[in-house]
Amino acid sequence: MLKHLTITCSDIIHDIKLSCQIPEVVEAIASQKIIAEVAKEAGIQIDKAELQQEGDRLRLEKKLIKAKDTWEWLKKHYLSLDEFEELIYNQVLSNKLANHLFSTHVEKFFYQNQLEYVAAATYEVIVEDRDLALELFFEIEEGEISFSDIARQYIQEPELRRAGGYQGVRRRHEFRPEIAAAVFAATPPQILKPITTPKGVYLIWVEEIIQPQLDDELRQQIISELFSDWLKQQINSMDIVIELNKDITNLQSQDEVPKQA
Repeated sequence: MLKHLTITCSDIIHDIKLSCQIPEVVEAIASQKIIAEVAKEAGIQIDKAELQQEGDRLRLEKKLIKAKDTWEWLKKHYLSLDEFEELIYNQVLSNKLANHLFSTHVEKFFYQNQLEYVAAATYEVIVEDRDLALELFFEIEEGEISFSDIARQYIQEPELRRAGGYQGVRRRHEFRPEIAAAVFAATPPQILKPITTPKGVYLIWVEEIIQPQLDDELRQQIISELFSDWLKQQINSMDIVIELNKDITNLQSQDEVPKQA
């Protein structure tokens, strides 16, 4: 049984390689470099109040109520206080650049893509047999059985069964294409005719179709989506040179220094 274990930087990089996470790490690094460069060119400035606000938001999100909680979280993630402040700065810079680039494009994008933001509240039951699904469909239409009764009888997963098969509020892209077409053509409240998919035969109760409102939450969501697409385009258009093996060699040399002392 090991009583002591040393993990080096080169060990960590090697594990990231073996777990096939290098592309995601490279994209994150490239994104931050692009954000820093474009923000500098745009003359974007950040004041202390903005950093304080983001720091408070992050601590609340991570439930870092006391100073002790923050220090333990930093220790867990191997972050120094300066690195924690850098993390906050980078997030504020990213948000400000996103708003700088795309806040004036939100309304146009929203109205051009309004149908994509329509949402539906649905309940679902999946059965294997289409004849059974049709039988249940007609029984619901005739008022002989309720959808919740079917959910209790045919849904195996306990939490979903207790919720009556409720799937929450979802936008068009979150449904299978063949299901989305039927759901968003419905006149709620309505039971849809059974829909056959590779996963099974769906019985769907459409409770409500929710028309989108361009509120602050959706506005920021659209800005975030546009910014994310823009970043990917910037990365795809760049010639990124990754000197990974060279860096690993340097790190391995550094790891060996204490052993030679």
